[in-house]
Amino acid sequence: MKRTIFALATAATLATGAVSAPTPADARCYGCAVGAGVAAGVIGGAIIGGAIANSAPAYYAPAQGYVVYQGYGAPYPVACPGGYWARRPLYDQWGNPVGWSRPRFICP
Repeated sequence: MKRTIFALATAATLATGAVSAPTPADARCYGCAVGAGVAAGVIGGAIIGGAIANSAPAYYAPAQGYVVYQGYGAPYPVACPGGYWARRPLYDQWGNPVGWSRPRFICP
């Protein structure tokens, strides 16, 4: 899906550049080429920035309140790249740690 959108955006950028190129009749319009270049740069930057912003991070942080549970040897319940087992510390009414919750599989 991302490749299709990126290909369509690239084609639209190239088509816009080809259509907005000055012809001999428009040779006296010096600002047109500058404006087209600025517009193409803004559009291209938005496409590249969007692709970078939507890329997956290399590391997933544990969910808030959970600690990664390294010792749990159960298989993953679903196919999830980057998934992990985690559990929460349990506290008594005075805030002292008294144990751990059951392991939970977290798929980011």
